[in-house]
Amino acid sequence: MGEIEGTYRVLQTPGSRLGVQKTVGVSTLESGQNVSTAMAPSPAKTHERDLPIKIRMLDNTVEVLDIESKYYGQTLLTEVYKHLNLIESDYFGIEFQNIQSYWIWLEPMKPVIKQVRRPKTTMLRLAVKFFPPDPGQLQEEYTRYLFALQIKRDLAEERLTCSDNTAALLVSHLLQSEIGDFDESEDREHLKTNQYLPNQERIEGKILEFHRKHVGQTPAESDFQVLEIARKLEMYGIRFHLASDREGTKINLAVSHMGVLVFQGNTKINTFNWSKVRKLSFKRKRFLIKLHPEGPYQDTLEFLLGSRDECKNFWKICVEYHTFFRLFDQPKPKAKAVFFTRGSSFRYSGRTQKQLVDYIKDSGMKKTPYERRHSKARASTRASNTDVPKQSVPFTEGLRTPGSPASAAAPFHSVHSSAIPTPVLPIFAETSPSSLDPRAPYTRIPEKNTAVPAEAAGRKLMQQPGSPVLQGRPVDHPQLSSLMLKSPLGLNPAFQVNLNAASQGSSPLLSPVLSDAGGARIEEDDEMKRKRCPTDKAYFIAKEILATERTYLKDLEVITVWFRSAVIKENAMPEGLMTLLFSNIDPLYEFHRGFLKEIEQRLSLWEGKTNAHMKGDYQRIGDVMLRNMRTLKEFTSYLQKHDEVLTELEKATKRLKKLEMVYKDFELQKVCYLPLNTFLLKPIQRLMHYKLILGRLCKHYTAEHRDFADCRNALKEVTEMTSRLQHSLIRLENFQKLTELQHDLIGIDNLTAPGREFIREGCLYKLTKKGLQQRMFFLFSDMLLYTSKGVTGTNQFKIHGHLPLHGMLLIVLDPPVEESENEWAVPHCFTIYSAQKTIVVAASTRLEMRKWIEDLNVAIEMAKKSTEKSDMLLENSLCNRSNKLPPRYLLGQAQRPNTITHVCWYRNQSLSLSDYLCMIQNQLSGYLLRKFKNSNGWQKLWVVFTNFCLFFYKTHQDDYPLASLPLLGYAVSSPGEADGIQKDYVFKLQFKSHVYFFRAESKYTFERWMEVIKRATSSPARSSLLLPKDEKDSHTD
Repeated sequence: MGEIEGTYRVLQTPGSRLGVQKTVGVSTLESGQNVSTAMAPSPAKTHERDLPIKIRMLDNTVEVLDIESKYYGQTLLTEVYKHLNLIESDYFGIEFQNIQSYWIWLEPMKPVIKQVRRPKTTMLRLAVKFFPPDPGQLQEEYTRYLFALQIKRDLAEERLTCSDNTAALLVSHLLQSEIGDFDESEDREHLKTNQYLPNQERIEGKILEFHRKHVGQTPAESDFQVLEIARKLEMYGIRFHLASDREGTKINLAVSHMGVLVFQGNTKINTFNWSKVRKLSFKRKRFLIKLHPEGPYQDTLEFLLGSRDECKNFWKICVEYHTFFRLFDQPKPKAKAVFFTRGSSFRYSGRTQKQLVDYIKDSGMKKTPYERRHSKARASTRASNTDVPKQSVPFTEGLRTPGSPASAAAPFHSVHSSAIPTPVLPIFAETSPSSLDPRAPYTRIPEKNTAVPAEAAGRKLMQQPGSPVLQGRPVDHPQLSSLMLKSPLGLNPAFQVNLNAASQGSSPLLSPVLSDAGGARIEEDDEMKRKRCPTDKAYFIAKEILATERTYLKDLEVITVWFRSAVIKENAMPEGLMTLLFSNIDPLYEFHRGFLKEIEQRLSLWEGKTNAHMKGDYQRIGDVMLRNMRTLKEFTSYLQKHDEVLTELEKATKRLKKLEMVYKDFELQKVCYLPLNTFLLKPIQRLMHYKLILGRLCKHYTAEHRDFADCRNALKEVTEMTSRLQHSLIRLENFQKLTELQHDLIGIDNLTAPGREFIREGCLYKLTKKGLQQRMFFLFSDMLLYTSKGVTGTNQFKIHGHLPLHGMLLIVLDPPVEESENEWAVPHCFTIYSAQKTIVVAASTRLEMRKWIEDLNVAIEMAKKSTEKSDMLLENSLCNRSNKLPPRYLLGQAQRPNTITHVCWYRNQSLSLSDYLCMIQNQLSGYLLRKFKNSNGWQKLWVVFTNFCLFFYKTHQDDYPLASLPLLGYAVSSPGEADGIQKDYVFKLQFKSHVYFFRAESKYTFERWMEVIKRATSSPARSSLLLPKDEKDSHTD
């Protein structure tokens, strides 16, 4: 009585840092077994087929499969995947409705008849089970097509709720993929006979308006757009499970790749990330989540579901999702209990996402070329065309080898009716039994050259109108002939056999990492890609514009999408401030969305992916830049209001406790990877970046180049804007830094007082009774603060003292001749005399000491010229320096995230305001291959460099980074012979024993990364311009 019925301990999984040790889960398979062997039927009853199972496919066709009554779920799944020739099968599953009409996933490890009550009358259906966060992780075009069909089903069933505009846009892409280019009369006729949405007549006009814009878009591109739009929706891949919390409030539970989600209605109110979950269990109707102890939150959460079966079903789904997305390897076999067992033994028994990706990359199997056609024909104009998308396979690839047991394959029978649309699934050649199991490596028979070369045969077939298909003529190949006769769709002329499939390139839809989900990448693919890409330096400069624009747009989304959602959900921001903030940034965001699309289209043409005959006209970027820089000038008034926005936002967070809490909680979210107000400065910083990039283009081109005039005129336009905003940028950077420090320091209020300027921050060693102690110093235009970072629980710096600059004096202590005979046996010391106190401090290097002394002298001179106002600022700013926190931090004790100030503390570095202003010029984004010191393979990552830090993403579409690497204190260089790196364009980052290698795609990209990282990592590059050059060269950190 009262015992836990099922538990699942969530193992420590990678997520907080890249490159951590791999982890595995637990399986119920015995040692030496895999799913295929465990599910194999007994030999005596192999041919007994007495149970017809009806399965509805994703295109709404119904297939009937005759199976043996004792077949396990895995066998049924394998037969379905074999029928579809589905390679990335682990994303899918088969579901059915139980007596209570709840959808249940078919379990591979149980017989079908023990799960489905009335198997002969129950309609099972194929569905997507695991929804990856990024459709780019799907490596097969055919898989993306099936995912698009799942999105279509979810829309029709009202599972994927969204706004009318988004729904209309999704349906318009579905229309484009099914019936082709816009034709109003035929579109309306098609919408009458096909219901994509409940009450779709209400938004039919919007659907047609969107569809009109997709002219020329291929079905594969439309599928990809459907997935791109859907993945950004909150309800993407969500399946609700009705529940209630301890207070009896009705809620909905769901699970995703991130963790367990809690919804109220259709609004997500909480997420329990896998990294925070320690154990999942259920006890009768109660679902329990045990969290790692953290802060003031309770470590066990309890939810009540409708019944024990519902509770267990949700628990199983959570176990499977965690294993699939978070673990690297297939779960190891679990030892069986000798006498009795306690609780459920259910575990996920399939491949993890990592294993699936690695299998497709490493199996040695070529991707099966798959050509999407419009899946539904127009009755008037396309009656003669096929309505079945094609899968191209070589004659010898995938066909059953002679003598293979045909009886082992379960026959499918298609069920057709007037209510069921024409089948849209591709037809495939049957494979040998060894290749039928989706878990086993595919066996491919090598192509053999005949008298007719493959290229010649390919050309011969290409002379046929349309695509190379078998036009219903007699087939000499006996296996192919029998195959076509067996399949109900076999006589359709759309069955294509491509003799030169290996020569087909990858889909232009694929971004550089759409074929990679974050694992080690095959280097040969990158080498081939490099050879295909243009080599002109201007191309790589244009590519830098594209890469940094993608990052910039993601930064704007932090404010326009994520922060807006947070304040609206809590109703925390006054209406006036909402209007001021978003009316200034929303127009910029919409402009840059269009700008990014233009750049992407131009780069696609430049690379020759489409319109190859017009390639020469599009190998330039100046015309796009000029057109958009002129448009951007109209937004200058918005940029000039950013000062007011920052000020009003800071005032409101001090005045409104609710907004203060939302602000602070939002900064703790992964998507807010920098201090929040930093994102508000991005639009002005971006203008400075445009100026630098256009300058490089103009320097590269000769005056006679056709792109030079446009680039020069675009540079003039952006220079005019930056000259107006230069002073605003310095003022805003200063205000942003003061605001950030206000949050980081305990014991001071009103740090952002008018007239105060930030000058430098960094570590010095202060002489105390206990000897030299590390202190964090902050130099402002009116005072010098020194602090320490103790164990406060809030990750802040506690102020130990403040020294007014008015009347301050510096004395440098010369190094003693004999240090052993002198009590000041510490180099780089100087004494600071003020009216209140005298302190002795030491810097880590002579260069660091020179920078501090120079900035202190400049600040003291500024203080002499100022009036008594500075004294009033000090009195008003410094509050009671007790151990109590100021009111801002009394609400909740969540730890403040690390900022660049914390990096200075840990790395013993210093930064000035001029360093931060220089940092604006050194922002960069792009794909790099990364390798650890002791690892073998290279991992492809999207890397963003900003705020003296590298941020790592799987792809440029990710919303938040996987990990970060602060670069202060790191040394950058080229690898030496001892490193054993034999590749081009590789640079090395090292801090003490931490070593990383990064590989760029071209000489220009390599030089750019070296340039920006050197400026951020080397202290001489960040030193004052007034230092003598020989000092910069002779002193290093």
